[in-house]
Amino acid sequence: MKEKVEKVLKKIRPRLRADGGDVKLIDVTDGEVKVKLTGACVGCPMATMTLKQGIEAMLKKEIPEVKKVTAV
Repeated sequence: MKEKVEKVLKKIRPRLRADGGDVKLIDVTDGEVKVKLTGACVGCPMATMTLKQGIEAMLKKEIPEVKKVTAV
């Protein structure tokens, strides 16, 4: 499943990088994806929305086994 998640994150990264941010996959366990937001995403007031409405929504749409995405 990690490979599937990484494939979806590759689609998301250009948008994050355009604003100076990025996302790093940390782990996938029992449907929970753990990621680390980096760059401009750290401390950004929109980071939570990016995580939930952007990253989590796209992962859930493309990989039904994903239950939630958590920033670590």
